Amino acid sequence: MASDVIVVGGGVIGLTTAVVLAEGSAGRVRVTVWSRDAAPETTSAVAGGLWWPYRVEPREQVGAWALETLRALTELAGTAPEAGVRMVAGTQAGITVADLGPWAAQVPGLRPAAGPGELPGGVASGLRARVPLVDMPAYLAYLRDRLQAAGGSVVRRGIASLDEAGDAAPLVVNCTGLGARELVGDADVRPVQGQLVVVENPGVEEWFVAADPASADTVYALPQPYGLVLGGTAREGVWDTAPDPATAEAIVARCARVHPALADARVLAHRVGLRPARSRVRLEGERLPGGAWCVHNYGHGGAGVTVSWGCAREAAALAARRLP
Repeated sequence: MASDVIVVGGGVIGLTTAVVLAEGSAGRVRVTVWSRDAAPETTSAVAGGLWWPYRVEPREQVGAWALETLRALTELAGTAPEAGVRMVAGTQAGITVADLGPWAAQVPGLRPAAGPGELPGGVASGLRARVPLVDMPAYLAYLRDRLQAAGGSVVRRGIASLDEAGDAAPLVVNCTGLGARELVGDADVRPVQGQLVVVENPGVEEWFVAADPASADTVYALPQPYGLVLGGTAREGVWDTAPDPATAEAIVARCARVHPALADARVLAHRVGLRPARSRVRLEGERLPGGAWCVHNYGHGGAGVTVSWGCAREAAALAARRLP
């Protein structure tokens, strides 16, 4: 066999899992990623890239995954500028520490906003934090290069069954996100559509988020090197990936109430992605019908970047039990 492990899925979850497997084996395990789409075409490439647990379950496990990822991304921000990870201060509006899980106590510097001076007009309360903000196109390229440096590879290939991967390697890791709905017949996987607008940044240096998990409309502004990312939407069960002009106008208008200069900002791009939501992340192993062992790692909702390293390391630990 050409590979010891086939990781199916080339988004942030698949690439991170492949990196952990390849580096953890010190070159002894041959890891190949099969990806239907090139990295710039994946859902991960569309993500805003802010570290923060959002629309992901189960809460009791998400905190540990997120904190492990926070540590990994914080380290990259200080040691690997090519990764596209920066530590950026910002505000989560309309929530308190009590609204979060126990994980919040371990986020360095997380605190309540100190009155109107730290909050935009019209925002009564919020939390302040300095957390990783990831330039996703740069980060995905970094993960691919890091995988290749560890002896792994990425192949453009779509599959109709996990047994196709099982025929090529004794161990398969399923990181197909929304694709798992069809690939493994998991009806619990569903899309949560997110639309965003990229505009020319008029000078916004901090991130801002106001996201009610129960609402289909959110407000966020994320300063990236390529522009200011404005959002957004969270529409359950919507499969459409075409940007809607009226929705884009509404997104800009909502963000302009926080930063008035955005009302006249030049639009650079429109993007739509489908978050792979599930009632809970599926992270477990099973025997495939063809005999290969499979570890599933999908269903991360709106927090793929946020839990990527924690979930990858747990998936790799499950896989290691089946490796030579």
